[in-house]
Amino acid sequence: MVLIKSFLLAASLLSSPKSRPHVQCHPKNPSKPIPSSPPWTKTCYVDSNGDGSDDSQNILKDIHKCNPGGHVVFSAGTTYIIRTASDLTFLKSIDLDIQGTIQFTNDTDYWQANSFYHTFQNATTFFQLGGEDVNVFGGGTIDGNGQVWYDLYAADIYILRPILFGTVGLKGGVISGLNLRYSPQWYNFVANSSDIIFDNINIAGGSKSSNIAKNTDGWDTYRSDNIVIQYGHIDNGDCVSFKPNSTNIVVQGLQCNGNHGISVGSLGQDVGEVDTVKNITMSNASDGTRIKVWPGSQSALSGDLQGGGGGSGRKNVTLCNEYPSSLVIENVVIQNFKGTTSTKYDPLVGYLVCSSPTTCHNITVQGMEGVKSPKGNYQFTCANIDESGLHVNCTSKIESRM
Repeated sequence: MVLIKSFLLAASLLSSPKSRPHVQCHPKNPSKPIPSSPPWTKTCYVDSNGDGSDDSQNILKDIHKCNPGGHVVFSAGTTYIIRTASDLTFLKSIDLDIQGTIQFTNDTDYWQANSFYHTFQNATTFFQLGGEDVNVFGGGTIDGNGQVWYDLYAADIYILRPILFGTVGLKGGVISGLNLRYSPQWYNFVANSSDIIFDNINIAGGSKSSNIAKNTDGWDTYRSDNIVIQYGHIDNGDCVSFKPNSTNIVVQGLQCNGNHGISVGSLGQDVGEVDTVKNITMSNASDGTRIKVWPGSQSALSGDLQGGGGGSGRKNVTLCNEYPSSLVIENVVIQNFKGTTSTKYDPLVGYLVCSSPTTCHNITVQGMEGVKSPKGNYQFTCANIDESGLHVNCTSKIESRM
């Protein structure tokens, strides 16, 4: 009788599999259709040890059992503790239905030594999710236990802080309806991937101490193509940052709060790249959108970023002025912004400054009548740029914001 009751209790804790969400891109479609996924052929439920010990092996066991063609369920109301870095780049035609909570431990020594190293800007990730035709959904939470990292980084800026969600080498998939919390650094790193939709992702998790949660970008894309990021809510860091070789990226319908805006950079860090951003709402942001380049000379290690440059910046005005970027920025359209800026730089609301007159071509800025400074008048600082395409009030006075 006791055994029967225990079995019934365990069965009642299992969540019913959720249907794969049907995600549509609107108003902008991706440059190429996202491949559709076949129906499931099997379902696997991931067990949690329930005692704070490592659940990584349980997860790997059931993913292998259901790969390819399966549906892996992380049950609602269950917390899965992750103490081991996991390489999930072998996935194929599989759904990860995360209804519960996945939490990475705060063992900073282990993660600095064992998280996955990606070279670019010293990026590391707790795990790597890749392969072909992978869908992740379920309404659950992935928690990076970031507070210990924020405090540690305040004492040593050279520590390697893992990124919460590493999409690495994924070809085709939808990542939808997840809550991402307390990432030590960027929340999403999309590298060497293509044909992916990120939809309805909720990102939050600031520091609870005086040590700020820094570099907590929502998404950073790198060497990736045909990516859609839409209809999410993002607190902290850059909302989205396009890194080198990001092509055909659509960002639309995001609500971004307390961050640095939409950033294109750090371009030119690696020698030797049609993105669309639409219908984005920014609140308490330092910028609306930014295009950032590295100086035109090699520069050494700076903070937790690797050195680079020479093909095209850091917050080093002297270096950037001495060695203007050689990276050409052209065919850029910025239009239809509206909102009110802070009093800090009033009446200045933006900067349109190129490293030299020869590196910026065909830059159009229009439809900015809805941008207001607190006193009602607005100005842009403009320098080293053809002003014929700038339908804004320009001033040549350059004031450093570094």
